[in-house]
Amino acid sequence: MKVIVVGGGVIGLSIAWRAAARGMDVTVVDPVPGGGATGVAAGMLAPVTEVHYGEEALLALNLDSSARYPDFVAELEECSGLRTGYRESGTLSVARDADDLAALDELVAYQRSLGLEVERLRSRDLRRLEPALAPGVRGGALVPGDHQVDPRRLGVALLEAGRRLGVSQCRQRARGVAPGRVSLDSGEVVVGDAVIVAAGCWSSGLGGMPADVAAALRPVKGQILRLRGPAGETLAQHNIRGLDAYLVARSDGETVVGATVEERGYDTTVTAGAVHDLLRAALELVPDVAELALVEHRAGLRPGSPDNAPLLGPTEVEGVVVATGHYRNGILLAPATAAAIVELLDTGAVPASIRAFSPRRFERVAS
Repeated sequence: MKVIVVGGGVIGLSIAWRAAARGMDVTVVDPVPGGGATGVAAGMLAPVTEVHYGEEALLALNLDSSARYPDFVAELEECSGLRTGYRESGTLSVARDADDLAALDELVAYQRSLGLEVERLRSRDLRRLEPALAPGVRGGALVPGDHQVDPRRLGVALLEAGRRLGVSQCRQRARGVAPGRVSLDSGEVVVGDAVIVAAGCWSSGLGGMPADVAAALRPVKGQILRLRGPAGETLAQHNIRGLDAYLVARSDGETVVGATVEERGYDTTVTAGAVHDLLRAALELVPDVAELALVEHRAGLRPGSPDNAPLLGPTEVEGVVVATGHYRNGILLAPATAAAIVELLDTGAVPASIRAFSPRRFERVAS
């Protein structure tokens, strides 16, 4: 089977790698594979910490994908010969004041009602786990099952693993899709048996996409900071999450602070206000952030959907499958998405794990 994957972010590259490993002939169409939202993401794998009310179906998929991560990265690192920065760090949710504490207690109660593993902690317990936390923190919670990966390293490893398995790279921009065909800006056409659209929020602009799918996708802007301390030193052993910001500290001295959530269309302007707000929130959690170098400030576009859940599966266009709309869970959902889409390609049947996320669920809304 010849498969064309439109989109070279972590989702598209994961599908391409897994499909090639299954013996399929795969071409990825993207002018800058490994870029886009993948290059901006922090890489916090947090199905429990980021659970939201009314998203139980999405939680099940998130937990499934999180459970797949250790084997996924082990196979990927062996296949590519590269490290992904995967670390089983756990997450500390931290309350700075009484209002934060009330919101945290409500969240913990909800998490426990879903049977999720979370441990409520007093302030001295928090600071015993993370001495760098601000002295005035009021309390928090430990989620041992939330981890992290470096999305940029992950993307590079996926590119290399795909290359070793024969995945072709077409470094052009896709203009439109049709059954078994992807047209390029250059006027050329790539032909195959199946087309997988995994171009994030840009999927909606492709010609030939069903109107309901295109209308369901929107860009959600997120600004993020990268800080750096001495090489080999880690600011924190856990992911640190407050009400207004989170910190993902890596073992190479990098700390990522994120992220804003802005409904501003396709605007990717980086703003002084976002830097100010993110740094202030980070300093209130971990004062030592003040000693780190600010090395990067970027804005990316998450692919959002009306119900904050991904669009996964066949469309009304024969042979065109979508894998997009992952919003804040793109990096987390790469293993489960890739497994499901490749199973769909291999068997022709939609796996049970993604039936709730059919892209056709928005047809009635569009009409």
